Amino acid sequence: METSMAPTFDCLLLTQPQDDVWLITIDRPKALNALNKALLTSLSQAFQWLDALPTTKVILLTGNGDKAFVAGADVVAMQAMTALEARDFSHLGMALMHQIEACSAPVIALVNGYCLGGGCELALSCDYILASENAVFSQPEVSLGITPGFGGTQRLARYIGKGNAMQWILTGDRISAQDALKLTLCHQVLSSSELLKGGLAQAEKIAKNAPQAVRFAKQLIHQGLNLSLHDGCQLETERFALSFTTQDQTEGMAAFAERRPARFSHQ
Repeated sequence: METSMAPTFDCLLLTQPQDDVWLITIDRPKALNALNKALLTSLSQAFQWLDALPTTKVILLTGNGDKAFVAGADVVAMQAMTALEARDFSHLGMALMHQIEACSAPVIALVNGYCLGGGCELALSCDYILASENAVFSQPEVSLGITPGFGGTQRLARYIGKGNAMQWILTGDRISAQDALKLTLCHQVLSSSELLKGGLAQAEKIAKNAPQAVRFAKQLIHQGLNLSLHDGCQLETERFALSFTTQDQTEGMAAFAERRPARFSHQ
């Protein structure tokens, strides 16, 4: 699949830096990549297209420039919203976040610069986060007279614990990349110039593994968080058994026994 064959989306750049690895770049730099209805719709369409490609192994998500990953939802666009319009806007954002979590391929956020409000919620919906040294995280919604609306109160507490999420959201404090690393909000801090390289290195490691097994593992982690330990383990048993029906399991174990690299077939 060549990048030239990819469709175009408003305010997004879609490129293919490695085989089976795609990079989505949010491209509203003059607005610090702020999320509005059009951009949320474009992101949903892009993830839908990539998820439909059977060869997509990893998706990287970043913002154009080094000033902002996403500096939040577009406050200017939100300012005149009625309560019903705000509800619809929240539904649109929530649907995108759930879509990213449900995406078959792993999604890694490459956070450069400001990652505020809706941008932080967008990063939280990805499977994990790599940050540049100049990254700044915040959920500042209470300073605007509103609450987070794209899942921030729910995902942040699951990521860093109730007390940390309470302190962060109720104060609206900004968190540096190093502090985010200490809280395990992000999983690696890199220089701005090395951020994409670091993301591609992670993608390469993931892409070498059996695609179906990677997808099963991602599903298990996300689904298991909403289940009891007993029910989550039962679900794992079922996926474990299902993996033995795939060609990748046959190939992976044969390659191990024969001491050679595996040649996975996405099946």
